[in-house]
Amino acid sequence: MGTIVCQTCNSTIEHFEDEKVSVLYTHNHNCHSCDTAASEK
Repeated sequence: MGTIVCQTCNSTIEHFEDEKVSVLYTHNHNCHSCDTAASEK
């Protein structure tokens, strides 16, 4: 099981199937938390 995590706010974006347990960090990946914070400003 793998997890994609937002590098900006550290929230979980998505889970994916993988043979190993892994965490991938990304930015600008349609993060709901970051999009919400940006729209409130």
